[in-house]
Amino acid sequence: MSPLISGSFLHTLAQDTSVCFLDATTTLPGETFNPRENFTACHIPRSQYFDIDDFSDPQSTLPHTVPSAARFAQLFGALGITPQTHVVFYDQGNVASACRAWWMTRFFGHEKTQIIHGGLSAWQQQNLPLEQGAGVKRTPQTYHPRTQYSRIAGLGDMLEHIRLQNRPILDARSTARFYGTAPEPRPGVLSGHMPGARNIPYKSVLDENGLFLPPTQLETLFLQAGVSATTHPITTCGSGMTAAVLNMALELAGFTSNALYDGSWAEWGSTPNTPITTDKTHD
Repeated sequence: MSPLISGSFLHTLAQDTSVCFLDATTTLPGETFNPRENFTACHIPRSQYFDIDDFSDPQSTLPHTVPSAARFAQLFGALGITPQTHVVFYDQGNVASACRAWWMTRFFGHEKTQIIHGGLSAWQQQNLPLEQGAGVKRTPQTYHPRTQYSRIAGLGDMLEHIRLQNRPILDARSTARFYGTAPEPRPGVLSGHMPGARNIPYKSVLDENGLFLPPTQLETLFLQAGVSATTHPITTCGSGMTAAVLNMALELAGFTSNALYDGSWAEWGSTPNTPITTDKTHD
Protein backbone atom coordinates (compact mmCIF):
# COMPACT_ATOMS: atom_id res chain seq x y z
CA MET A 1 0.00 0.00 0.00
CA SER A 2 1.43 3.37 -1.04
CA PRO A 3 1.58 5.79 1.89
CA LEU A 4 0.15 8.59 -0.29
CA ILE A 5 -3.29 8.91 -1.92
CA SER A 6 -3.87 11.49 -4.63
CA GLY A 7 -5.72 12.35 -7.82
CA SER A 8 -8.54 10.15 -9.02
CA PHE A 9 -8.09 7.79 -6.06
CA LEU A 10 -9.63 10.48 -3.87
CA HIS A 11 -12.96 10.06 -5.68
CA THR A 12 -12.90 6.33 -4.90
CA LEU A 13 -11.97 7.11 -1.31
CA ALA A 14 -14.88 9.53 -0.95
CA GLN A 15 -17.34 6.70 -1.68
CA ASP A 16 -15.77 4.15 0.67
CA THR A 17 -17.74 4.31 3.92
CA SER A 18 -15.35 1.89 5.65
CA VAL A 19 -12.48 4.40 5.55
CA CYS A 20 -11.69 6.28 8.76
CA PHE A 21 -10.66 9.86 7.91
CA LEU A 22 -8.62 11.68 10.56
CA ASP A 23 -7.67 15.36 10.45
CA ALA A 24 -4.36 15.39 12.34
CA THR A 25 -3.60 19.10 12.05
CA THR A 26 -1.55 20.67 14.80
CA THR A 27 0.37 23.93 14.72
CA LEU A 28 4.11 24.20 14.13
CA PRO A 29 6.21 26.93 15.79
CA GLY A 30 5.12 30.28 14.36
CA GLU A 31 1.65 29.09 13.32
CA THR A 32 -1.21 30.71 15.22
CA PHE A 33 -4.44 29.28 13.79
CA ASN A 34 -6.77 26.97 15.75
CA PRO A 35 -6.85 23.54 14.05
CA ARG A 36 -9.89 22.27 15.94
CA GLU A 37 -11.95 25.37 15.09
CA ASN A 38 -10.94 25.01 11.45
CA PHE A 39 -11.97 21.34 11.55
CA THR A 40 -15.41 22.29 12.88
CA ALA A 41 -15.78 24.85 10.10
CA CYS A 42 -14.66 22.54 7.27
CA HIS A 43 -13.68 18.88 7.08
CA ILE A 44 -13.93 15.79 4.92
CA PRO A 45 -17.20 13.88 5.49
CA ARG A 46 -16.97 11.08 8.09
CA SER A 47 -13.84 12.68 9.56
CA GLN A 48 -12.77 12.84 13.16
CA TYR A 49 -10.22 15.19 14.68
CA PHE A 50 -6.99 13.43 15.65
CA ASP A 51 -5.40 15.54 18.41
CA ILE A 52 -1.67 14.88 18.39
CA ASP A 53 -1.34 16.46 21.83
CA ASP A 54 -3.79 13.88 23.17
CA PHE A 55 -1.83 11.15 21.40
CA SER A 56 1.28 12.12 23.37
CA ASP A 57 2.91 11.15 26.64
CA PRO A 58 1.22 13.28 29.33
CA GLN A 59 4.14 12.71 31.72
CA SER A 60 6.82 13.95 29.34
CA THR A 61 8.22 17.46 29.64
CA LEU A 62 8.97 17.37 25.91
CA PRO A 63 6.46 18.42 23.24
CA HIS A 64 4.18 15.65 21.90
CA THR A 65 6.42 12.62 22.36
CA VAL A 66 4.78 9.26 21.66
CA PRO A 67 2.35 7.91 24.26
CA SER A 68 2.54 4.47 25.85
CA ALA A 69 1.14 1.60 23.82
CA ALA A 70 -1.73 1.36 26.31
CA ARG A 71 -2.65 5.04 25.92
CA PHE A 72 -2.44 4.83 22.14
CA ALA A 73 -4.61 1.71 22.11
CA GLN A 74 -7.25 3.31 24.31
CA LEU A 75 -7.43 6.54 22.29
CA PHE A 76 -7.22 4.89 18.86
CA GLY A 77 -9.86 2.36 19.79
CA ALA A 78 -12.09 5.15 21.07
CA LEU A 79 -12.07 6.55 17.52
CA GLY A 80 -13.69 3.32 16.35
CA ILE A 81 -10.51 1.88 14.87
CA THR A 82 -9.42 -1.76 14.82
CA PRO A 83 -6.12 -3.11 13.46
CA GLN A 84 -7.97 -3.87 10.21
CA THR A 85 -9.39 -0.35 9.71
CA HIS A 86 -8.21 1.64 6.68
CA VAL A 87 -7.04 4.92 8.24
CA VAL A 88 -6.49 7.99 6.06
CA PHE A 89 -4.85 11.06 7.59
CA TYR A 90 -4.89 14.58 6.23
CA ASP A 91 -4.09 18.04 7.51
CA GLN A 92 -5.02 21.63 6.82
CA GLY A 93 -1.83 22.44 4.98
CA ASN A 94 1.44 22.11 6.91
CA VAL A 95 2.22 18.51 5.78
CA ALA A 96 4.08 17.65 8.99
CA SER A 97 0.93 17.01 11.00
CA ALA A 98 -0.35 14.20 8.79
CA CYS A 99 3.16 12.76 8.45
CA ARG A 100 3.61 12.68 12.22
CA ALA A 101 0.28 10.91 12.70
CA TRP A 102 1.12 8.46 9.89
CA TRP A 103 4.54 7.72 11.43
CA MET A 104 3.01 7.23 14.90
CA THR A 105 0.40 4.75 13.73
CA ARG A 106 3.05 2.84 11.77
CA PHE A 107 5.19 2.82 14.93
CA PHE A 108 2.33 1.15 16.77
CA GLY A 109 2.00 -1.43 14.00
CA HIS A 110 -0.99 -0.12 12.03
CA GLU A 111 -0.16 -1.05 8.44
CA LYS A 112 -3.30 0.11 6.63
CA THR A 113 -2.60 3.81 7.03
CA GLN A 114 -2.20 6.49 4.34
CA ILE A 115 -2.05 10.25 3.86
CA ILE A 116 -3.96 12.42 1.41
CA HIS A 117 -1.18 13.93 -0.71
CA GLY A 118 -1.70 17.66 -0.49
CA GLY A 119 -4.05 17.49 2.48
CA LEU A 120 -7.42 19.14 2.68
CA SER A 121 -6.65 21.47 -0.22
CA ALA A 122 -6.11 18.50 -2.56
CA TRP A 123 -9.58 17.23 -1.61
CA GLN A 124 -11.05 20.68 -2.24
CA GLN A 125 -9.31 20.94 -5.62
CA GLN A 126 -11.08 17.73 -6.67
CA ASN A 127 -14.41 19.42 -5.80
CA LEU A 128 -15.22 16.64 -3.37
CA PRO A 129 -17.81 17.18 -0.62
CA LEU A 130 -17.07 18.87 2.69
CA GLU A 131 -18.89 19.08 6.00
CA GLN A 132 -19.17 21.31 9.04
CA GLY A 133 -19.68 20.35 12.66
CA ALA A 134 -18.04 18.19 15.30
CA GLY A 135 -17.34 15.23 13.01
CA VAL A 136 -18.56 11.64 12.97
CA LYS A 137 -18.79 9.42 16.06
CA ARG A 138 -17.76 5.82 15.40
CA THR A 139 -18.48 2.92 17.74
CA PRO A 140 -15.48 2.44 20.08
CA GLN A 141 -13.40 -0.65 19.43
CA THR A 142 -10.73 -2.66 21.21
CA TYR A 143 -7.34 -1.93 19.66
CA HIS A 144 -4.22 -4.08 20.04
CA PRO A 145 -1.01 -2.30 18.96
CA ARG A 146 2.09 -4.09 17.68
CA THR A 147 4.85 -1.65 18.56
CA GLN A 148 7.68 -1.50 16.01
CA TYR A 149 10.61 -0.37 18.15
CA SER A 150 12.98 -0.20 15.17
CA ARG A 151 11.05 2.88 14.03
CA ILE A 152 12.05 5.04 17.01
CA ALA A 153 15.25 6.25 18.66
CA GLY A 154 15.76 7.67 22.15
CA LEU A 155 18.42 9.88 23.71
CA GLY A 156 20.62 6.93 24.70
CA ASP A 157 20.43 5.52 21.19
CA MET A 158 21.41 8.86 19.70
CA LEU A 159 24.38 9.34 22.03
CA GLU A 160 25.66 5.93 20.91
CA HIS A 161 25.06 6.63 17.21
CA ILE A 162 26.88 9.97 17.49
CA ARG A 163 29.80 8.24 19.19
CA LEU A 164 30.01 5.46 16.61
CA GLN A 165 28.92 7.55 13.58
CA ASN A 166 27.21 4.37 12.37
CA ARG A 167 23.88 5.69 11.00
CA PRO A 168 23.03 8.78 8.94
CA ILE A 169 21.26 11.40 11.06
CA LEU A 170 19.03 13.68 8.98
CA ASP A 171 17.97 16.96 10.59
CA ALA A 172 14.79 18.51 9.15
CA ARG A 173 15.16 21.93 10.80
CA SER A 174 15.97 25.07 8.83
CA THR A 175 19.59 25.64 7.83
CA ALA A 176 19.76 28.69 10.14
CA ARG A 177 18.65 26.67 13.16
CA PHE A 178 20.91 23.76 12.20
CA TYR A 179 24.01 25.98 12.15
CA GLY A 180 22.92 28.06 15.14
CA THR A 181 22.54 31.37 13.31
CA ALA A 182 18.86 31.54 14.28
CA PRO A 183 17.63 30.93 17.83
CA GLU A 184 15.57 27.92 18.80
CA PRO A 185 11.86 28.70 19.28
CA ARG A 186 11.73 26.91 22.64
CA PRO A 187 13.25 28.50 25.77
CA GLY A 188 16.25 26.81 27.34
CA VAL A 189 17.26 24.98 24.16
CA LEU A 190 20.78 25.57 22.84
CA SER A 191 21.48 26.20 19.16
CA GLY A 192 23.42 24.04 16.73
CA HIS A 193 23.30 20.42 15.64
CA MET A 194 24.58 16.94 16.46
CA PRO A 195 28.11 16.19 15.23
CA GLY A 196 27.91 14.31 11.95
CA ALA A 197 24.26 15.13 11.28
CA ARG A 198 23.21 16.19 7.78
CA ASN A 199 20.80 19.06 7.26
CA ILE A 200 17.82 18.29 5.01
CA PRO A 201 15.24 21.03 5.75
CA TYR A 202 11.88 19.32 5.44
CA LYS A 203 10.67 21.70 2.74
CA SER A 204 13.53 20.51 0.50
CA VAL A 205 11.69 17.21 -0.06
CA LEU A 206 8.59 19.11 -1.22
CA ASP A 207 7.85 21.06 -4.39
CA GLU A 208 6.56 24.63 -4.58
CA ASN A 209 3.01 23.39 -3.96
CA GLY A 210 3.95 21.51 -0.81
CA LEU A 211 3.76 18.10 -2.51
CA PHE A 212 6.45 15.44 -2.20
CA LEU A 213 9.06 15.35 -4.94
CA PRO A 214 9.10 12.31 -7.25
CA PRO A 215 10.74 9.21 -5.73
CA THR A 216 13.77 9.38 -8.03
CA GLN A 217 14.54 12.95 -6.92
CA LEU A 218 14.10 11.97 -3.28
CA GLU A 219 16.38 8.98 -3.73
CA THR A 220 19.12 11.21 -5.20
CA LEU A 221 18.76 13.70 -2.36
CA PHE A 222 19.12 11.00 0.29
CA LEU A 223 21.98 9.23 -1.47
CA GLN A 224 23.88 12.52 -1.43
CA ALA A 225 23.28 12.68 2.34
CA GLY A 226 24.90 9.29 2.88
CA VAL A 227 21.75 7.16 2.95
CA SER A 228 21.76 3.72 1.36
CA ALA A 229 19.68 0.56 1.60
CA THR A 230 21.86 -0.67 4.47
CA THR A 231 22.46 2.48 6.55
CA HIS A 232 19.10 2.78 8.40
CA PRO A 233 18.87 6.59 8.69
CA ILE A 234 17.41 8.39 11.69
CA THR A 235 15.48 11.64 11.31
CA THR A 236 15.30 14.48 13.80
CA CYS A 237 13.97 18.05 13.96
CA GLY A 238 12.81 20.44 16.68
CA SER A 239 10.19 18.26 18.33
CA GLY A 240 9.61 15.19 16.17
CA MET A 241 7.03 16.75 13.85
CA THR A 242 8.81 17.82 10.66
CA ALA A 243 11.22 14.89 11.04
CA ALA A 244 8.26 12.69 10.09
CA VAL A 245 8.15 14.46 6.71
CA LEU A 246 11.62 13.05 6.07
CA ASN A 247 10.48 9.59 7.18
CA MET A 248 7.68 9.77 4.63
CA ALA A 249 10.14 10.94 1.96
CA LEU A 250 12.53 8.10 2.84
CA GLU A 251 9.66 5.65 2.48
CA LEU A 252 8.76 7.07 -0.94
CA ALA A 253 12.41 6.89 -2.03
CA GLY A 254 12.57 3.20 -1.13
CA PHE A 255 14.58 3.53 2.09
CA THR A 256 11.93 1.85 4.21
CA SER A 257 14.23 0.94 7.11
CA ASN A 258 14.35 4.24 8.99
CA ALA A 259 13.68 5.66 12.44
CA LEU A 260 12.72 8.95 14.09
CA TYR A 261 14.41 10.47 17.14
CA ASP A 262 11.31 11.30 19.14
CA GLY A 263 12.83 13.76 21.62
CA SER A 264 14.60 15.56 18.76
CA TRP A 265 16.34 18.88 19.35
CA ALA A 266 13.93 19.89 22.14
CA GLU A 267 15.55 17.09 24.16
CA TRP A 268 19.09 17.14 22.76
CA GLY A 269 19.51 20.91 23.03
CA SER A 270 18.22 21.06 26.61
CA THR A 271 20.11 18.06 28.00
CA PRO A 272 23.43 18.89 29.72
CA ASN A 273 26.63 17.63 28.11
CA THR A 274 25.17 16.41 24.83
CA PRO A 275 27.69 17.12 22.04
CA ILE A 276 26.63 20.13 19.97
CA THR A 277 28.38 21.85 17.07
CA THR A 278 27.73 24.83 14.80
CA ASP A 279 30.52 23.88 12.39
CA LYS A 280 29.65 24.65 8.77
CA THR A 281 32.20 22.24 7.38
CA HIS A 282 31.36 18.54 7.10
CA ASP A 283 31.45 17.28 10.68
